[in-house]
Amino acid sequence: MLLPEVVKTEHILKSVCLKREVALEIFIPENLLGNEQLNLLLLNDGQDTGALQLQETLNRLYRNFKMEPLVVVAIKAGTERLQEYGVAGMPDFLGRGSKAGAYTDFIIKELVPFVQTEVELPINGKRAFAGFSLGGLSAFDIAWNNDNYFDAVGVFSGSFWWRKKDLKEGYTDNDRILHQSIAETIAKPELKFWLMTGTEDEQADRNRNFIIDSIDDTIDVIKELLKKGYERPHDICYYEMVGGKHEVPTWAKAMPAFLCWAFGRKITPID
Repeated sequence: MLLPEVVKTEHILKSVCLKREVALEIFIPENLLGNEQLNLLLLNDGQDTGALQLQETLNRLYRNFKMEPLVVVAIKAGTERLQEYGVAGMPDFLGRGSKAGAYTDFIIKELVPFVQTEVELPINGKRAFAGFSLGGLSAFDIAWNNDNYFDAVGVFSGSFWWRKKDLKEGYTDNDRILHQSIAETIAKPELKFWLMTGTEDEQADRNRNFIIDSIDDTIDVIKELLKKGYERPHDICYYEMVGGKHEVPTWAKAMPAFLCWAFGRKITPID
């Protein structure tokens, strides 16, 4: 039995929405049977795929029959990453994220159609958007507001602290932008969520409850999702890595768990 073998290609997409060129890496499995379902993953901070050992991880999962065929589109961040990532229409207290709306338009209006024309086989399976740190916040926001394009979202050490008021200016937890966005959304997007933190993501503990803020903020996102009617574990997977840090090697270790959660095979093939 021929196993999928991942081939990486590099592309430049001239974006009208962002007024710049966007570099992409696309990982496509070859040796697919004609009747196999093809899934899609968009990945923010695609400049880190080498350190993430993404191609090796994909091939290993295929060899072990752990994952369905998947196209991964890694979007390399530009020089204005702090402006393009964030929550669309809601910059933080320093004005960061001012171009998050334009980045959303790029993803939906330019990138998705480009991928559909670039990949020869139809992408007829599940679609997910994932990212790391601020890129994870961005992926969550875009998927949350475009669930007609995405089925799942993956967030590695997400910047869920993203806030509209500085800590020294009378900040409260109600100033967290994404939590507010979830609470104020009337609809219940048709999504599933994979949220990862590491126990050593940071040392900050603003409410002094002996739990680092990255864990607190992620747990509070889950609480907001539960209020919307999502259920654990069916809709929400929380992965807390003991010893995990806010760094690419930690996310590389967590990547197989995410890929198997989002695109795992239900039945192991027989030769």
